[in-house]
Amino acid sequence: MELTVHTVEQVLGAVLATKDEEVGCGECFEQMEKFVEMKLEGKSPEEAMPLVEEHLQRCDECNEEYEALLEALENIDEQIS
Repeated sequence: MELTVHTVEQVLGAVLATKDEEVGCGECFEQMEKFVEMKLEGKSPEEAMPLVEEHLQRCDECNEEYEALLEALENIDEQIS
């Protein structure tokens, strides 16, 4: 793997963005259902659960899981209504 300036900038950016209080993938996954439920209820999970929101913005894998869960539950709600 060639180390490019872009790669170094990305790694340093990620390190500098690290905070004392963070949610890891495991904790994010545990709280994701509540986050999605709040979103579907029209509430603001971003304000109520800012650490989960920050993790979803940084972690592509968790964000994909979140989007899939949100879409699935929205589809179920539409079928029920």
